Amino acid sequence: MPNTPQYFFLASFVLTFSLLFFIQSQVSKFLASKDIKLVNLLLLGLPKDPQHPEMGSHSIQDFVKNLSQEDAIALVQTPAFLASAGLVAVTVIYLALFTGKRKPVLNPSEWREFPLALKSQISPNTAVYRFSLPNKNDTLGLPIGQHIQVSAEIGGKVIMRSYTPTTLDGFDKGHFDLLIKTYEQGNISRHFSLLKVGDRIRVKGPKGAFVYTNKLTGHLGMIAGGTGITPMYQIIRSSVWDASDATTINLIYANVNEEDILLRDELEHLHHNSAGRFNIFYVLNNPPAGWKGGVGFVTKEQVAHYMPSQEKDCKILMCGPPPMMNAMKKHLEELKYPAPRTVSKLADQVFLF
Repeated sequence: MPNTPQYFFLASFVLTFSLLFFIQSQVSKFLASKDIKLVNLLLLGLPKDPQHPEMGSHSIQDFVKNLSQEDAIALVQTPAFLASAGLVAVTVIYLALFTGKRKPVLNPSEWREFPLALKSQISPNTAVYRFSLPNKNDTLGLPIGQHIQVSAEIGGKVIMRSYTPTTLDGFDKGHFDLLIKTYEQGNISRHFSLLKVGDRIRVKGPKGAFVYTNKLTGHLGMIAGGTGITPMYQIIRSSVWDASDATTINLIYANVNEEDILLRDELEHLHHNSAGRFNIFYVLNNPPAGWKGGVGFVTKEQVAHYMPSQEKDCKILMCGPPPMMNAMKKHLEELKYPAPRTVSKLADQVFLF
């Protein structure tokens, strides 16, 4: 059964078609009264006499020779012409106001509130939270690789955390998604788990030193654990769907159990559509029977095998639990990669989110 937007579209279609038909009939009558035939437009540029082309061709002057200045003024003043001009004006205004490029919603110095529109549980302790933007054509205005800051008052204290949306401005309008794992002792993550549709969160941004472009580097190596996949997913998604991007990307993604592998379907869809540019290697602490990926913790040998050589034009990106990241820093150091700074910069070969 049609919904309200479908009824509105149907009504607007019928109204527009009827108005255009009325305008056409009225203009045709006016021109016919002046002995001006629209079909003669087909003759423009053709010889007046095919046997004697030197006699000249049909011109626009011939077409309007019966239309005096007074007739032209009268045509402009007809209800049909005025209605068509009004229709054009309304269309132009609508396109300018509602379909043009809108100003990004995020503000780096001002907290803004957004309501929860949908919560999708994707694992026992992890969900995707979708928040609505003010307008269906709005975008966050978040550069690829950067993140937002979320603030909430919990137990009388203001708590802030940083999250990377899984949505992209170039693909997703009117909303943004946050993938969040709820921890028993987590303040913000538990706050999210208790949100109901319509509840609001406070957001500020963009934040972060990393901004991805398709000319940044030739090779990207990624090491992620748990929800540390979110900045990686954002970058991978942007790269794979960009036909001008030739960057190769290798991802090592570590989790405890197989059901903890977040965005697995989305990642594998990107892999199959990357023409070999994006590859994934999963590592599990507790693998199921028949598991063909890595087992236990990510090893130095796995890093050496799946990450691009430090001698190449490459960057290594890492995001995950602190104990895992400390172990990865040691592996990279032993493999002669430069040590990451305490606060990573875009120019660094090893970047820690």
